[in-house]
Order: sequence, then structure tokens, then C-alpha cells
Amino acid sequence: MKQFGVGDIGMGALYLASKLEECPLRMRDLINVYDLLLQRAAHSAGPKSDQPFHYYPMSYFGSTFYDLKDALVVSEMQILKRLGFNVHVVLPYGTLINYLRVLGLTSHQDASTRAWGYLNDALQTPVYALYQIPTIVSAAILLTIRHLNISLPSTPPTCWWELFDANWEDVWSVCGFIMRLYRQRTPGENRRLARMLTKKEVRRWLEEHYAPESQQEEVT
Repeated sequence: MKQFGVGDIGMGALYLASKLEECPLRMRDLINVYDLLLQRAAHSAGPKSDQPFHYYPMSYFGSTFYDLKDALVVSEMQILKRLGFNVHVVLPYGTLINYLRVLGLTSHQDASTRAWGYLNDALQTPVYALYQIPTIVSAAILLTIRHLNISLPSTPPTCWWELFDANWEDVWSVCGFIMRLYRQRTPGENRRLARMLTKKEVRRWLEEHYAPESQQEEVT
């Protein structure tokens, strides 16, 4: 992210994912959408954020398109390089359905839909890179039964998540990642996140918050 920026990596990830799911996107269509999103983010982070947003389409043969195209191709290759060209992904949805059947929750109204939604929302967090699928699915089920007031055995030695070899601390940590997505952000936080789309702003943020110890000692 420090070298390529959040926006570039996001664009490359979406383009690569469309290929893996056999529903490829036209590169120009993706770039047009990202140009709109970048302009909107720049507007929300700028001094005129209180005024209505107006989109100005890029020129068909302008440099903006080719700059974004180069960034997309480079980002896609960087993602593949970091993955070692191993793009096999284990999706959690089949595991979720099996767990719901084991726990007898498939007959409860909205249980499957809500748990499925939590798994989708978890894609916006790093949990899929930090925890195993059984732990993430157990966290989605835990949030579901709490919000729907469904009772399951939760006291040792009959804790339901132990059926799936999930650790309580890890399950609770995943729940925290997911629930933080629903926290209302302040206008200042929204502006800061909008600026993080470019690698320049990401690098500046990292230097401010993760400066080397020698620099921190000089500041103190």
C-alpha cells in the first residue's frame, strides 16, 4: 500500500477478481468507475466538500485514462506476485450452511441471511488473512444469534463453537473487527480515509504513525 496506494490496489484487485470468477470487466468500464470514485473522494476531502459534487468525465484519449490503466496493470501484477500466482480461495459460505444445519438454525427466519451478510461484511476487514474459516464462520453465527436472541449452549464444557474447533478469544476478536464496520465515523475521519486513496497520503500517514524509533526519540 505504501508503494502503490489504496485506490490502485483496489482497482487491480477488482479487475483480477473479475477474471477469476469468469465475469471479466472491460478495463475502460472499470477505469471510468474508479475515476468517478476518485473525483468524489477528492471532493469530500477538499475545501469545497460542503458544496454539491459534480463529475467531470475524463477525455477519451486523455492522459488520465492511460495513467489509471498503467496503475491497474501494475497493481494486478503486484497482487499476483505477492500471492505467488496462487489464486485459489476457500470461500466460507458452504461451511456456514453446514454449521447452521448442525446447530439447527436453518429453520430460524433471517438467521442464514444475516450470517451470510456478516461474512460478506468481513471481507472489508483483514480477518480472512488472520484467522481460519471455522473461526470466521463461528463469529458470524455468534453475531447472528445475539442479534436475533437465539439461545445456544455457551457455558463450558458445552460451548457450541467448540464443535468447530474455534477458540473463543479468536471468535470474539473477529466479532470486534466486523462490528467496528458499523461505527459511525466523524466527518474528519471520512476526509482522512478519502485522502488515503493515493500512495502519497498513505506514505505520509505511515511516516507520522509508524516512524522509526530513532525519529520518535528525537521528537520526544
